[in-house]
Amino acid sequence: MTVMKEKGRKVIATNRRARHNYTILDTYEAGIVLVGTEVKSLREGKASLVDAFATVDNGEVWLRGLHIPEFSHGTWTNHSPRRVRKLLLHKREIERLVGKSREGNQTLVPLSMYFSDGKVKVELALARGKQDYDKRQDLARRTAEREVTRELGRRVKGMR
Repeated sequence: MTVMKEKGRKVIATNRRARHNYTILDTYEAGIVLVGTEVKSLREGKASLVDAFATVDNGEVWLRGLHIPEFSHGTWTNHSPRRVRKLLLHKREIERLVGKSREGNQTLVPLSMYFSDGKVKVELALARGKQDYDKRQDLARRTAEREVTRELGRRVKGMR
């Protein structure tokens, strides 16, 4: 019997508030170092990126605040739900992140976590925090775009 590998991309969790609270400047795909029970818990679709952020310490990128609940069938080997996890990036990418994040008011936030060909990946974004007025402007712009598309749809259908 041959074992078939997973192909494609299966999203585990997304950080929807990140796109609302931050202006995304650049994105990176990073691997993540996990223990066995964490992977099993992720396969059940359990993870939360709400308070997560990444830091660069001594040339290594660490993901903090990520919550992966304990595996339901785990024993004493279960992991700590909020432990700090190492992200795997190329050295050049890490150096680029350090340089850009030191430019000012930029942070690293995870946008999503997913399985890619059986391996867990994190979509990491270099982002700048939005002010309240920026959030209001984005909301007004999206509302206006929605109204325009709705009106165009009505005209195409001949309702007006």
